[in-house]
Amino acid sequence: MSTADCIECGAEVSLHDDLEIGEILDCMTCGAELEVVDVSPPVLEQAPELEEDWGE
Repeated sequence: MSTADCIECGAEVSLHDDLEIGEILDCMTCGAELEVVDVSPPVLEQAPELEEDWGE
């Protein structure tokens, strides 16, 4: 198991071995939603906010 730093609070986020690009993870310290943008080495960015589609 590897780790990466949360971009919001700097806490260490545990990553599982079969991590995939686009996967959304939660920081257990601050609750931020993080998106995996690279797996080798693991890189996390803030997950995009879901936009309301208003039935479109």
